[in-house]
Amino acid sequence: MFENLSERLERSFKILKGEGKITEINVAETLKDVRRALLDADVNYKVAKNFTDTVKTKALGMNVLTAVKPGQLMVKIVHDELAKLMGGEATELHLSGKPSIILMSGLQGSGKTTFSGKLANMLKTKQHKNPMLVACDVYRPAAIEQLKVVGAQVGVPVYAEDENKNVNEIALHAIQEAKAKGHDVVIVDTAGRLAVDESMMREIASLKDAIHPDETLFVVDSMTGQDAVNTAKEFNDRLDFDGVVLTKLDGDTRGGAALSIRTVVTKPIKFIGTGEKMEAIDVFHPERMADRILGMGDVVSLVERAQEQFDEEEAKRLQKKIQKNKFDFDDFLKQIEQIKKMGNLKELASMIPGVGKAIKDVDIDDNAFNGIEAIIRSMTPQERTHPEVLNQSRKMRIAKGSGTSIQEVNRLVKQFDQTRKMMKMVTGNQAMSMMARMKDMKGAMPRMPKL
Repeated sequence: MFENLSERLERSFKILKGEGKITEINVAETLKDVRRALLDADVNYKVAKNFTDTVKTKALGMNVLTAVKPGQLMVKIVHDELAKLMGGEATELHLSGKPSIILMSGLQGSGKTTFSGKLANMLKTKQHKNPMLVACDVYRPAAIEQLKVVGAQVGVPVYAEDENKNVNEIALHAIQEAKAKGHDVVIVDTAGRLAVDESMMREIASLKDAIHPDETLFVVDSMTGQDAVNTAKEFNDRLDFDGVVLTKLDGDTRGGAALSIRTVVTKPIKFIGTGEKMEAIDVFHPERMADRILGMGDVVSLVERAQEQFDEEEAKRLQKKIQKNKFDFDDFLKQIEQIKKMGNLKELASMIPGVGKAIKDVDIDDNAFNGIEAIIRSMTPQERTHPEVLNQSRKMRIAKGSGTSIQEVNRLVKQFDQTRKMMKMVTGNQAMSMMARMKDMKGAMPRMPKL
């Protein structure tokens, strides 16, 4: 995510490395390079120029503490201004209706239908809502069927009328159905449309007037850069939406849309899509995104994802097994499943400060655990719970059953044995206090100092 921009900004800051103080000359040279980096990232020219002008004014007007080097000061200022550029702080959904109504809008192919499912899943699992999806794309072939498939994936019902082509009627009927069946959120998926398609824009404007949504979200593919920003402006002029959803951000190496859209459209980015899985949706946090752009990682988001999979009772049970040296392959398999639920492996690793740069050119496949899982699932229940019974003949059978080699099975068993010994060494009060710290980490994470 934003790898190209991160690399270019890092090179820009090296201009100040070794400088004893900030001067108008070295600041101008650094910011000239920063502006080029932003323009190469497809950031709106006016936004890029205003950004560097603001950073220059703040850098030259700041009394530098002796403990802060000029390069560090510039990173701090750029970080704060990047966060401000993207909105400053996260913006929540305002859901006050009974039921609350969310209207999705955007171009065809932007990912509205998939995102509708992701949003429904998030509201259901994290906020304990009872959502309903509504199929109001009556033009695209198989659009209704796609939404039904998405709804089935996340366990959320879909309201659809195959014969009715009037989207206002479909949506109003769905709202009545939601009230009757106790659904507290209605997510209306609509057809993709171009801002220049007058009849289609009139249709969605009419739909908005008919259902009075609590939230109107504009979904856009972040990888289209300035095109995304321009389209968002055109839609906002007609629809006056409440927030932006950036999809496919995991594949965006530049970042132009994320950095420009808030300034140009004056509407907040509320969510980002970070992968294909239904769990791959995040609330947009400008400050955390600034951290990631500048190579500082995003530990808070990493901890939040871990907490979503964290089961305190399961952790206590696991700790007792570790203390008795009873941690087995079944437990190991559960840990792998929890990690996989947290999201894309490379993205998770990049959230750790310093790791993102190190793995920039490393391909971390989401299927990296497949071989390990196949080996464990080829074991008998006794072999999983009592790894010590794994002799050579059993390992050969497991290798054959899992489609792997005897060397791979031996390697896994050896690594598992070493892991079990290490885990036993760090159990007791140390492990419990570590878990307690992790649980409280979200609220206690250190932030960048105020200068």
